Amino acid sequence: MSTEDIMEGSKIAETELQEFFMAEKQKAQIQAQIHEFNDICWEKCIDKPGVKLDSRTETCLTNCVDRFIDVSLLITNRFAQILQKSVGNM
Repeated sequence: MSTEDIMEGSKIAETELQEFFMAEKQKAQIQAQIHEFNDICWEKCIDKPGVKLDSRTETCLTNCVDRFIDVSLLITNRFAQILQKSVGNM
């Protein structure tokens, strides 16, 4: 094995490691957004916790969940587009 082969392998490993860290960073950012969204929905929809939900609270939470799903799909699709572009550029 030549020095060039070792350097090439090292560059590939470094690139893969950087890509892994970027993906993990993006996952952490998405999780942070989800937690923030949950906090917002709780503050918006729940006046005071009780034994059961009234219809207004239930509607609010339903809409909140619907928006959560919409945002999750948007993020997932955008992430897939980014991955496709990066794979296409290789």
